[in-house]
Amino acid sequence: MTEGAGKISNRQTINVKVKRQNGPGTAPYWDTFAIPYRSKMNIISVLMAIQATPTTADGRKVSPVIWESACLEEVCGSCSMNINGTPRQACSALVDRLPDPIVLEPFSKFPVVRDLVVDRSSMFQNLRKVKAWIPLDGTYDLGPGPRMAEVEREHMYKLSQCMTCGCCLEACPQVNDNSDFIGPASISQVRLFNAHPTGQMHAGARLDALMEPGGVHACGNAQNCVRVCPKTIPLTESIAEMGRQVTVHALKRFFKG
Repeated sequence: MTEGAGKISNRQTINVKVKRQNGPGTAPYWDTFAIPYRSKMNIISVLMAIQATPTTADGRKVSPVIWESACLEEVCGSCSMNINGTPRQACSALVDRLPDPIVLEPFSKFPVVRDLVVDRSSMFQNLRKVKAWIPLDGTYDLGPGPRMAEVEREHMYKLSQCMTCGCCLEACPQVNDNSDFIGPASISQVRLFNAHPTGQMHAGARLDALMEPGGVHACGNAQNCVRVCPKTIPLTESIAEMGRQVTVHALKRFFKG
């Protein structure tokens, strides 16, 4: 359902269904809450209202719903969850633009820690795998950074807005229990750091990582990732570009023997 479809006008309460889980490996279950409506609420404020009075719609006292949040400005990515079936950020999901009832679920592509909190360690491990950083030993003053053309800087800035929220992995059908696909975010970060004047010294190592099982060629081109990215990062362009770079890199390695 598209955002805004089924919007309830003049509502007095907000009905919220939350998929909950008491811990890793335990069975999930559902709790339904009805909280007083206030104008301009986002999902974080809804969860805070439930936390203040953790009583279900049928009057049962329950433990407060657990979730993660930090910046509340769609920058940190920590409040990622499925909202009415769409992976997105809870801080920027406004109640007035959502149908009733609102359904909240944890991401399904990561292990559940508790309720809406998931363990995204695999995503960060994949970033380590592709060396998504600029290596500096920090032992001396390097002086000003290398100058870059403005058009290139603007291009890299868009890629740098990735907040490792995990939305692209949640939406990607290739990320599943039967696949070791590292996902769009890590691939796009290779594109970012390989374009950096200093990061280019390790470009080959990053491309080697993308040639391994689960690398760029495991992408099925579903293009779901670019549709759900909160920062509108051109993930499919990154995947296509890295596929080209990996092919060129592989050919060079082949002819060098």
